[in-house]
Amino acid sequence: MLPAQQEATAADQVMDALIKKKEMAETSLVKNIPLKNIGPSIMSGRVVDLDVNPKDPSEFYVAYASGGLWHTKNNGISFDPIIDSSDTQNIGDIAVDWNTGVLWVGTGENNSSRSSYAGIGILKSTDHGVTWSNMGLPDSHHIGRILVNPNNPDEVVVGVTGHLYSPNQERGIYKTTDGGETWKQTLFVNTTTGIIDVACSPNNFNIQYAAAWEKDRKAWNFKGNGAASGIYKSVDGGSNWTLITAEGSGFPTGEGVGRIGLAVFDDNTVYAVHDSQFRREKQEKEKTDELTKEDLRSMNSETFLTLDNKKLNDYLKNNGFHEKYKAENVKQMIRSGAVKPIDLAKYLENANSLLFDTPVIGAEVYRSDDSGSSWNKMNDDYINDLFYSYGYYFAQIRVDPSNKDRIYLAGVPLIKSEDGGKTYTSIGKENVHADHHALWINPAKPGHLINGNDGGINISYDDGAHWMKNNTPKVGQFYAINVDQEEPYNVYGGLQDNGVWKGAHDNKEDYAWQQNGKNPWQRIMGGDGMQVQIDQRNSNIVYTGYQFGNYYRLDLSKGKQTYIQPKHELGEAPYRFNWQTPILLSEHNQDILYLGGNKLHRSLNQGKDWEAISEDLTQGGKQGNVAYGTLTTISESPFKFGLLYVGTDDGLVQVSKNAGGSWTNVSSMFPKNQWVSEVAASKHKKERVYATLNGYRWDDFTPYIYVSEDYGQNWKSISKGIPTSPVNALVEDPENENLLFAGTDNGLYVSFDRGNSWELLQNGMPNVAVHDLVIQPKAKHLLVGTHGRSIYKADISILQQMSPEAMTKEFVVFDLETIKHSKSWGNPGYTWDKPNTPGLDVSFYSKKAGSCSAKITTVNGTIVSSTEMPVDRGINVLSYDLAFSKKGKSNFLKRNKMKLKEAKNGKTYLPKGNYVVAITTNGQTEKTEFKIE
Repeated sequence: MLPAQQEATAADQVMDALIKKKEMAETSLVKNIPLKNIGPSIMSGRVVDLDVNPKDPSEFYVAYASGGLWHTKNNGISFDPIIDSSDTQNIGDIAVDWNTGVLWVGTGENNSSRSSYAGIGILKSTDHGVTWSNMGLPDSHHIGRILVNPNNPDEVVVGVTGHLYSPNQERGIYKTTDGGETWKQTLFVNTTTGIIDVACSPNNFNIQYAAAWEKDRKAWNFKGNGAASGIYKSVDGGSNWTLITAEGSGFPTGEGVGRIGLAVFDDNTVYAVHDSQFRREKQEKEKTDELTKEDLRSMNSETFLTLDNKKLNDYLKNNGFHEKYKAENVKQMIRSGAVKPIDLAKYLENANSLLFDTPVIGAEVYRSDDSGSSWNKMNDDYINDLFYSYGYYFAQIRVDPSNKDRIYLAGVPLIKSEDGGKTYTSIGKENVHADHHALWINPAKPGHLINGNDGGINISYDDGAHWMKNNTPKVGQFYAINVDQEEPYNVYGGLQDNGVWKGAHDNKEDYAWQQNGKNPWQRIMGGDGMQVQIDQRNSNIVYTGYQFGNYYRLDLSKGKQTYIQPKHELGEAPYRFNWQTPILLSEHNQDILYLGGNKLHRSLNQGKDWEAISEDLTQGGKQGNVAYGTLTTISESPFKFGLLYVGTDDGLVQVSKNAGGSWTNVSSMFPKNQWVSEVAASKHKKERVYATLNGYRWDDFTPYIYVSEDYGQNWKSISKGIPTSPVNALVEDPENENLLFAGTDNGLYVSFDRGNSWELLQNGMPNVAVHDLVIQPKAKHLLVGTHGRSIYKADISILQQMSPEAMTKEFVVFDLETIKHSKSWGNPGYTWDKPNTPGLDVSFYSKKAGSCSAKITTVNGTIVSSTEMPVDRGINVLSYDLAFSKKGKSNFLKRNKMKLKEAKNGKTYLPKGNYVVAITTNGQTEKTEFKIE
């Protein structure tokens, strides 16, 4: 029985949460703690749209699915983020009125993928992105396309895709004639059908076409097609619409009609690419001696037993069956009735193979030369290996404005036709990512293309024969991150469609790698990168992989990778593995690895051999085309080997106190059928455990965080104070048991009292989805893996000192570390270099806002520098450049007979010695010392 549709979060709750979050930003105790982006940038993230200056193509805007809006004026050599001040980084489409400079952003990605985040309506900027106004449609969630009338910038037409996981009314076509002050819904099909694309004639804004798309996404199933999908036309600028793909039009109709993309050449000619979910006709295959999966589907046991053993052994070996399955013992299993021939076909089927094997028609191209009155299918043959079963992710078509017969299709890869869609050639290249979503064709210079894909931006000037990559924005879409124990330590992470990467936390992200030939980040695995575990004894041994549990043990020192996914027994139901399959190395023994399918698997020898240490720990799975009823998170208590917790995608948390010997469901107090995004055994108390639940796949954005003090028997909600947004990650500090960090779909929060209250921690990081959190204990760093803006790092050593006692005091100045003196301070290493400048951050906590005076003195009281600054309630940071003030230098020289050399930047820096920082606020003075050695 499928769970009933749960209630989506109302738009007014979402908007109220954004107001609350802004208020928290102003009052947060930690608003002065900085977060620094450490990259990476080279692999980039999913681009959803481009808008290019028609008068100067070296200027353009790039919209990323969850990484914000970026602007370049130098042909993509560098980019500036221009939407960081807004409430979201999630974008479906953009439109620019180049005459006035007005920017429109339709928030909420339009590709309907597993991580297509919802938006908050339509944003508008009249000052080139300095400020943004929300112009409405807050319940739209996902925007398909925006058209701006080039002759009247106040007239705008918007195609709204609508909710991803639930039905809603605010979808269809909306139009404004007053610049977004008011909107009229001019086309509504039904509550599960939205508009994914809108296009107009380049000569006449009144002639418009809209692609309606009926879909139904659930956590266990995605139906990306329906009878309500089709093409509508307007001849009055989007005010009224008529369905033009009814039966008899030449365009497909019925349940198999999927996503449609549009391209208009002129008033008469319009193209449509269709993701056909109708099934292909079965074709007779050439007979070969090789045994195939299809042969086994229809074979009876008697025929199977007559198979040649060599032929059967070749099949078993070539298809990755466990070595114990040889022809003769498999035949014995058939004779005994333990298995049937079809089981040898099913053994190979998994969620990943079904992405490619489902026999849908896929991409089709249609053209109308009579303004949409009739349609002709342009391709006679199947367009293979472009959409597979997931054309819902693509369906973009473009026509060259200078050539009616030259069209481009975006998918896997990017392909081109010179004959109106009859035949195609690929124009993807070795430095171009495979998955494509956006393409601009220069109307004044045929062959000049700007392409947006899952790997960022590429530019070509010879119609795709050669491409350059333009990836400087740090917009990586991380699913999971981790760190090793090296010095300096390395950060690892798995990204959406961009593999798994490794880089030093203190790497320098700049253009130097193009000169030395080595990027500071290195890819260690392909596919959709997933979780990473690193052997603490030898960081060359890494466990990671790609989607649906395809994991490997890597030996980075030897460049070796060994496939380690647990396999079910022949005849058993295949294991179910989540898209983001969880893995965990035991803290108690680094040879012991856990991996979660629908059962929990354990290996005692680094993934060579596996045993299931549970029965099915989920609610049993659901019928659908997405793996569901799977484990999503695993945790083991550091206090006891085998004290295990797991969470599932269907709302269960289970605990075992005896290494998997028995399991107890401890989920009865939770809301039902939610995705358990994190379960974390406490590092400070054996009985304590935390859990976070996520309602994103119901469009339920309520934050759910719980703690239990008795192994999960009873739970207490601790999410109060976090503005409405689903929770993806939680981490407990290893030193301060009261210190917690939580990541949501649009931000990062910290609690100093184990979840009784929360503070926004987002200085330097925009409102972006936080997918994973990890703490490097020796460096005292929090690493933040975002799904859109790569990885951020924060020094949390001060936060670790925020004990309950410290927070009761009016004023606390925290200890400072010793500084290494350098003769290079203030002096460039080379004439044209910038000077090397030191700095000291003095952190202090104040219970009240106000102002303070600070003095830096020698230990004998000589003032070498002083300043005043405003004080916020909470943690403040006084940044000191380690230089004398003019008066301070004079004071020092009067008492110390020594020569002080002025640096080339005009400053005189403190010599070696001991110094005191004295800060006075609200009539109270606190001191702390530091040493320069």
